[in-house]
Amino acid sequence: MSINWFPGHMHKARKEIAKTMDEIDVVIEVLDARLPQSSENPLVDSLRKGKPVIKLLNKSDLADPDVTAQWLAFFNAMDGVQALALDNENRKLIKRLPELCKQLVPSRVAQGRPVRAMIMGIPNVGKSTLINALVGKRIAKVGNTPAVTRHQQRFMMQGGMALSDTPGILWPKIVDPDSGYRLAASGAIRDTAIELEDVALFTAGFMLASYPQRLMERYRLTTLAEIADELLEQIGRKRGCLKPGGVVDRHKASEILLMEIRGGKLGRVSFETVAEWDEKRRQAALEEAERQAAEDEQQQDPT
Repeated sequence: MSINWFPGHMHKARKEIAKTMDEIDVVIEVLDARLPQSSENPLVDSLRKGKPVIKLLNKSDLADPDVTAQWLAFFNAMDGVQALALDNENRKLIKRLPELCKQLVPSRVAQGRPVRAMIMGIPNVGKSTLINALVGKRIAKVGNTPAVTRHQQRFMMQGGMALSDTPGILWPKIVDPDSGYRLAASGAIRDTAIELEDVALFTAGFMLASYPQRLMERYRLTTLAEIADELLEQIGRKRGCLKPGGVVDRHKASEILLMEIRGGKLGRVSFETVAEWDEKRRQAALEEAERQAAEDEQQQDPT
């Protein structure tokens, strides 16, 4: 599913971030631990201009711990990157963030100047909740729907650190179909901007392939559907989502599945693996090499 959801405030936020970035020392990029690559905004790398980055895999209490460990190893192998898994109950790790930021810019600390950090990430990934935990009180707006924070906010913290919160921004067009579905399934995109049933069918198919036992247990099924379409029908009937004549209300069944997977009711789930993305990159490189070879051949023999 190719998604194009880039409200006006996101475009404005991107311009504001680019303008402010020269005054920032460290970027704290908040990712969704259930879909670290899909929730990694490609605009962040271009906007941060090579500045060191801490990648926080947030909501790790909702993600498969074995898969999260693989993602941490993947990101920590990159230059200038430090990756950590985080859930917002992990206060000790949250309180360590200022010191970790300082370690990434020792020259700034040596000059006795405050370290300036900017929190970035996609909508609904937990940036404002993180800000509140770092500061120790509720000062940033928090919500469980995307696009709650609309403007840049800056907070001075004890211990020599200035913290900037930014609105959640997506990139103008999400091309990878699986990434689009995963972002929608996680709640990063407003439900009004997507076809809810399409996202639910993708999610149902993913769960059937990756976590079938969770479906059996959650919906008390004695037999499990073989395809996503049938599973949605099963969930609708089990939860009483019926229209007159006993027809399943598929919209309501879709809402139930998506709300329950977002809330962790189906257990700790990771939507993507490092190996899967390695294969995607390999395939993309192969296709690009074939395309380039075809172009070279055509240039050599235009007839």
